[in-house]
Amino acid sequence: MQVVTMYTTAVCPYCVRAKKILHSRGVAHVEEVRIDLDSSARMKMMEITGRRTVPQIFVGSTHVGGCDDLMELDSRGGLIPLLQAVGEGGEPSEPEII
Repeated sequence: MQVVTMYTTAVCPYCVRAKKILHSRGVAHVEEVRIDLDSSARMKMMEITGRRTVPQIFVGSTHVGGCDDLMELDSRGGLIPLLQAVGEGGEPSEPEII
């Protein structure tokens, strides 16, 4: 399963919702990057995503987007294949940006 990274803050109901969706799809652990505690992490998030809001969710190297984007990806059946994507040799693949 791909590593899931989520840029988040301490008080973020959309982050909680996104984590529940991910856990329901078999993700045991979400790597959380707290941008409210680390201004350099906030700047990095904005630089790589072009967005200022949380959550910002990555599955492997793929930027999924926010909670609404995650829900939409899941509803069209794309989340589980993305989570399970592996390249040759069992290494995580680099799927297309969604």
